[in-house]
Amino acid sequence: MTKETGKVRTGFYINKEVLERCDELLPMANVRSRNEFVTEALNFYCGYLTSQKAENYLLQTLSSVLTSTVRDTENRIARVDFKVAVELSKLAHVIAYSHDIDNEALHKLHIKCLDEVKRINGTVDFESAHKYQKRET
Repeated sequence: MTKETGKVRTGFYINKEVLERCDELLPMANVRSRNEFVTEALNFYCGYLTSQKAENYLLQTLSSVLTSTVRDTENRIARVDFKVAVELSKLAHVIAYSHDIDNEALHKLHIKCLDEVKRINGTVDFESAHKYQKRET
């Protein structure tokens, strides 16, 4: 290794066709010698190999993080849905206890609510229900 340049002298075998193609591409590579060409080519290839490993690592890491985030979100939504279902059940029992509703009226109410929830895509609005019950809509 020379102290001035930090370069090491080495030898390797190369196919004649590859060497000829390199010689043709020297001007395009903007280098003056085979040594510079080989150094640039090796740097490029090492960078390519390193980026492939980094890309694979990042993709695996990103996939793991996204999977974990989705799983945590599903768990939070499930817990909130459970709490809402408990509160809705309590409300339904209180209303059923305090009101005398016959089976036919209950069936009609079920059909009306089913159609309404489909129409409004589940976005229930108390004010709209209040207006409906007061015959304002």
